[in-house]
Amino acid sequence: MPIQLSCLHGRFRPAIWCVSGGLLAFAVSQIACGNLKKAEGQSPERPAAVQPALFTVPQDQMAHLRVAPVESRTWQIAVHTTGTVDWDADHTTQAVTQVNGPITRILVDTGAKVRAGDPLLYVSSPDVVNAMSTYRKARNREVFNKRIVDRERDLLARGAVALKDLESAEADYNDALTDVQNSLQPLRIFGITAQEIDAAEKQGTTISTELAVRAPISGVVVQKMVSPGMLVQAGVTVCFMISDVTSVWVQGHIFDRDLPLVRVGDAATETNPASARTFRGTVNYVGAFVDPTTRTTPVRIVTQNPEGLLKKDMFVEAVINTSTRSNILAVPVAAVLRDDKNEPIVYVESEPGKFSQRSVSIGMQQDGMIAIAGGLQKGEKVLADGSLFIQFATSIQ
Repeated sequence: MPIQLSCLHGRFRPAIWCVSGGLLAFAVSQIACGNLKKAEGQSPERPAAVQPALFTVPQDQMAHLRVAPVESRTWQIAVHTTGTVDWDADHTTQAVTQVNGPITRILVDTGAKVRAGDPLLYVSSPDVVNAMSTYRKARNREVFNKRIVDRERDLLARGAVALKDLESAEADYNDALTDVQNSLQPLRIFGITAQEIDAAEKQGTTISTELAVRAPISGVVVQKMVSPGMLVQAGVTVCFMISDVTSVWVQGHIFDRDLPLVRVGDAATETNPASARTFRGTVNYVGAFVDPTTRTTPVRIVTQNPEGLLKKDMFVEAVINTSTRSNILAVPVAAVLRDDKNEPIVYVESEPGKFSQRSVSIGMQQDGMIAIAGGLQKGEKVLADGSLFIQFATSIQ
C-alpha cells in the first residue's frame, strides 16, 4: 500500500511502497517530524549536550516489530582463516622404475584411477633378462642338488656310501638354496610377480625383456612425467605421481591473536565459493614458526574429500571450531545495521515504543546471533525485526 511521508521540514517527499503489507506504515510522519526540543533552562548561547534522538513507534505498529534482549551466552570460539588445497602427502607417492631402458608402452594417463599393483607402463631392459637368467640357473642347481641328496641318502641306507658323502651333498644343496634366495631379491625389487617368476622357471621359454612399473598405492594419477620411447634410469626417473584424493590437506594460516586458541585435534569446516558443499576436517599440525612475510603461523587441516571435489591449489575458507569457550553478549544478527560510514549500529528501546540509535562493536556470528564487544549492556532491549525500516524512515528526514 502506498504511504505518503508528510511534514518533512515543510516539504513533501515521494510515496514509499511498503512490500511487507504495512510494516513501514508505523507513523513515519511521527518519526520524520520528531524534532528534538531544547532542554529547559538552557540559553541559546550555551545549548545542552546533544542526546540520542528518540523515534516513537505507534502502538498499533509494534505488532510488526520484534524487540529482543541483549543476552549473555557461552560460545565455542571459532577461528576463521583461508587456505589452499594440497595433496595429502601421507597418501601420495611417486611411481619410479627400478631398471634402465626405454619405455615401450604406457597404460595410464593423468586422472586415471589405479589400484596398488596395477601396471602403469612397461620398460624394455636387459637388467630383467639378466635377473631372470640368474634366478633360473639357481633354481636348476637347487633341483639338481636335491636329487643328489636324495640319492646319497638312499645309498647310505644301503651302506653303499659313507656318511661324509651325504654331508657333502647336503652342503651343496644348502648353497644352491642360498643362491635361489639371493637371485629372488632383484626380481622382488623389480616388482616381478609370482606368476612371472613361475613362468621364468620353465625350461625352454623365452624370457621377456619388458618390466612393468606398477602402482605402489591405490589412488588417482595426478601427474604424468614420461612419454613413449623415453629412456629411464633405475631409481631416478619419476614416471607418475599417485595420490589418494579421498583426503586432502588444507594449508591455512593463523594470526598471532588466534594462535593460543588452535590445537591439534580441533574440528574444522571448509567451503569454496564454487561449490555448495561443506567439507569437514581435523587440525593435525600447527606450525612451530611464523612466516616472516605474512606474520602468520601455518596450520594443516586433514580434510575428507570422498567425491574428489577439492582440487590441488583450490582456495577455501576454513572455520576452526576450537575447544575454547567464552562468555559474551549477543543479539540477533538482524538487529545490527550499518550507518552511512559503514559502522555497526543498533536501535535500543529506551522506553516502550521509543528507540534510539547507538553505535556498537561486533564480533563473530553463530546460530543467527552476533557477538557484541561493546556499546550494549546485558538486559537492554534492541529492535531486531523491523530495524531496517526505522533506519530507512529516519534517513529521509
